[in-house]
Amino acid sequence: MGNLPGIVVTGASGRMGQMLIRTVLDSETARLTGAVERPGHAWVGQDLGTAMGGTALGVTVSDDPAQAFDGAQAVLDFTAPAATLAFAEAAAQAGAAHVIGTTGFEEADLSALAGIAQRVPIVRAGNMSLGVNLLVQLTRTVAAALDEDFDIEIVESHHNKKVDAPSGTALMLGEAAAEGRGISLKEMSDRGRDGITGARERGKIGFSALRMGDVVGEHDVVFAAAGERITLRHVATDRAIFARGALKAALWAQGKAPGEYSMLDVLGL
Repeated sequence: MGNLPGIVVTGASGRMGQMLIRTVLDSETARLTGAVERPGHAWVGQDLGTAMGGTALGVTVSDDPAQAFDGAQAVLDFTAPAATLAFAEAAAQAGAAHVIGTTGFEEADLSALAGIAQRVPIVRAGNMSLGVNLLVQLTRTVAAALDEDFDIEIVESHHNKKVDAPSGTALMLGEAAAEGRGISLKEMSDRGRDGITGARERGKIGFSALRMGDVVGEHDVVFAAAGERITLRHVATDRAIFARGALKAALWAQGKAPGEYSMLDVLGL
C-alpha cells in the first residue's frame, strides 16, 4: 500500500471533495495521504473520517497546503479559481501533479497556471468524464462538417448552488465547436440575451445556462438549420464519474513531463 501514489484532496468538506475522497479510499491503485480545507473551517485539525461522520482514517484535515502536499504524488482540486492558483504553486513546490476540475478562471488565472505548469504536470479540464470528452470530440467533428447555415447553441443545466456560468463543460464544448469552424470563440460567442436583442447573428455560438434543484450536469450542443436540427447530448446523474476521471488523470500524470494536459490527453483522444 505504501508504494501506491499518495493523493491529497482539497476542498475536503464540499460535495465534490467528499466524492473525491471516497473514490480514492475505494481505489486499489492510490492512497489518500492528505485533505485540505480553508483556514477557520470546522474540519481543520479533525480526523477526516470522523469529520465525514464515519470512523477515523488517520488523516488529519489541514489548512496548510504546503504541509499537506509534502510527499504526495498528486493533488485533486475542485475548488475555486483563487484557491486553485495557491494550490498550484504549493503542488509545484512539492513536485506533485495537479489535477484541476475547478472552473470559472479568468485569462490571467490561466496564464498563471501555464507558468506553473512549466515545473510540474497539470491536468485541467472543465469536465473529467469520459462521455463528455467524447462529446467534445464529436462537437468539433460536426462543427467542421456543417457551415454557418447551421446555428450552434450550447445549453447547460446544473444544480442551484453552482456559482459560475456558462459551465466549464459548456465552454469546452464551445471551444470545440469554434475549433471545428475555424473561428475564435472569444470573438464569436453569444452569452446573454435579454430584452430586444435583434435577430441572431450568423455564425455566433450561443450559450444558455439553467440552474435548478440538484441537477448534476446536462449539456446539449444543438446544430440547427432551416428544416433540420442535430442535438448532441450528455447527461450526468452521479458525481462519481468526475471523481473517477480525476483519479484516472492523477495516476496518468505520474512520470509525465511538466506541462499542461487535458482529459483528451489522459484518454488518448
